[in-house]
Amino acid sequence: MVVTKNIINIAIQNYEKFYKLLPGTATLRMVTGSSAGVLGWLKSGPEPINRELTEYLSKLDNEISFLKEIDEINRKQIEEEKIATEYSNAQKKFSYHFEELYKLCKENSWGDPFSYARSREIHLANTLNHKVSKTLSGADAIDEDGECEYKTTVGSKISATYNGISVQDTWEEQVKYLNEAKICKYKNHYFARYDGAKICEVYKMDCQKVIEGLLPNLKKQYEKDSKGKDPRLGYTLNHKYIVANSIKII
Repeated sequence: MVVTKNIINIAIQNYEKFYKLLPGTATLRMVTGSSAGVLGWLKSGPEPINRELTEYLSKLDNEISFLKEIDEINRKQIEEEKIATEYSNAQKKFSYHFEELYKLCKENSWGDPFSYARSREIHLANTLNHKVSKTLSGADAIDEDGECEYKTTVGSKISATYNGISVQDTWEEQVKYLNEAKICKYKNHYFARYDGAKICEVYKMDCQKVIEGLLPNLKKQYEKDSKGKDPRLGYTLNHKYIVANSIKII
């Protein structure tokens, strides 16, 4: 037989009744810290001890082995209380910073920090000393050349994904759309790789180089007879292309 929480609760209940405490107010630490200890409250308290427990206690050579079991339960309870407290503190800390982040973004007209990768865009703009765009659609920020585009990734290598590109009636119109209304609407495109909250590297690419990297694959997609349920175009510029055609600024 091993000492269980039910057995411990008998000692705690006896302690509460003796000191006329409200049920549930005493703790194991209070009982173990008393002169009688758990063993004393089990033997002398008003709550009855069943025969099995009495025989178990009487067979112990001394109180040491019993108290070791009590100490182990006490240690586990302390650890559980510590974990519960730390978790509660973590929840409160998260809630506080969550609300403060929203408050900060509202005060500066930065938009919802948790919409897509908006929080990284705000962080990246502040790091690069750019002005944060006030809208969630369109440009991500404003640099020395005007509105600019951000692409962020948490992958092991830098990459930049362009998707959701609307399909035009002809390929000539598609290229014009990319140049005037989609890609080159923003002269500078910034690609950042994150590790958690830390920026690992940032590349700056001219919009014409972005289009050059996208066009071959987009044309193949455009010319397909069947484009699936979502006909929009998209492609990811890989690490090799970005490194070869960009300026690394971080």
